[in-house]
Amino acid sequence: MKNFFLIAAIAAITISFLNACSGDNVGSLQVKIDSLQKELMAFQAEKADIAARLVRFDSLDFEIYSKQQWQDLHISHDSNIVVIYPDGHQTTNLADHIEALKPMFVFAPDTKIIEHPIKFGSGEYTCVTGIITGTFTNAMPVGNGIMVPPTGKPFRLNMCTVGQWRDGKMIKETLFWDNAALMQQIGLGK
Repeated sequence: MKNFFLIAAIAAITISFLNACSGDNVGSLQVKIDSLQKELMAFQAEKADIAARLVRFDSLDFEIYSKQQWQDLHISHDSNIVVIYPDGHQTTNLADHIEALKPMFVFAPDTKIIEHPIKFGSGEYTCVTGIITGTFTNAMPVGNGIMVPPTGKPFRLNMCTVGQWRDGKMIKETLFWDNAALMQQIGLGK
């Protein structure tokens, strides 16, 4: 009698399982699986794009910017890039952006970015923090022919770049660093 109830219970479970796996349920489950696989593939593609952008950004800062290889900036920057600087001004093309980068190298020719301690991205954006160093060894032009003599003092600044990317290039870049800290470190601040 025990065996009869055991066999009946197994039969009932088997029939329930087979009903659950009917054509309608299998089709519905397959649609869900296909949708999840599509989502996973999109996520993996986005993750790969972000990783490639971050590698390109490392090259931008450590090689192109730090070594003043301005002719190669187009590798990571769109020709119509909009760049917003820490003081609030902005440039709207690559040529003007390059001209805005050059003055720091006039008074601190050893300027370089030495580290990217934090870097991540989401969608079309990346966010990278960096450490920029240099030494105020040459006169600093401040306009109207006025030159500030060098103090010989080094600087080490934390910075952050938020980039918006399209087709493998930055189309918008927002730069953050503390200009008051820079002036203080090189002996010009109060």
